[in-house]
Amino acid sequence: MKLIHDSAPCLHLLLLAELFVHSSSRTSHTSSLCSMLKLMMAQVDRLKNLSKSFHDLSDVELLNFADMEHRLHSLPHIHHTATHLSSLKVNESLSQLYVHAQAFKLHVDWLKTAKENVSLSSHSAEGAGTHLLQLSNLLNSSLHQMSEEAPLSPPPSLPVTSTAFDVLRFSVEISERLQVFCDWSKRVLRQLQRLSHCPRH
Repeated sequence: MKLIHDSAPCLHLLLLAELFVHSSSRTSHTSSLCSMLKLMMAQVDRLKNLSKSFHDLSDVELLNFADMEHRLHSLPHIHHTATHLSSLKVNESLSQLYVHAQAFKLHVDWLKTAKENVSLSSHSAEGAGTHLLQLSNLLNSSLHQMSEEAPLSPPPSLPVTSTAFDVLRFSVEISERLQVFCDWSKRVLRQLQRLSHCPRH
């Protein structure tokens, strides 16, 4: 009986040590994810600013493109409500963000080449492509930390452009859709920060 009594404190210490290890592991994982989410937010901010520079049209000039048919059907469609945001799951949301970021990266890279082919400035598209790549890498790393694989998507079928006007139309379309993606991404990332109990600073 004395042996059992003497072993009780040791067992208690072992349980405390195990709880500490698990708690430290969770804290470390959460801290890493919070850091990643903060970096993603910064990339999205830079991306939105660059997307506004895909063309040099004024707001009045943009009205001429308002009724034109969208031709890039492979661009991601962002249709999410407040209800959807309130039911987000971290891993699923990161996967969806990754798929969208990859899709926009392919379209922006294509736009850069199309601009160069008709002698239009491609600096903003090139910069956006860089930030989309960095965003994708952050999302991929976060998914790997959660033992999740980044989803793969088939490459889009993109049209052949032959005139500067065609490229301008596509620049406007990608710019508008990319800004919607950035706004939606910010809302999702903020919600994920709340779900992950990230510090506010």
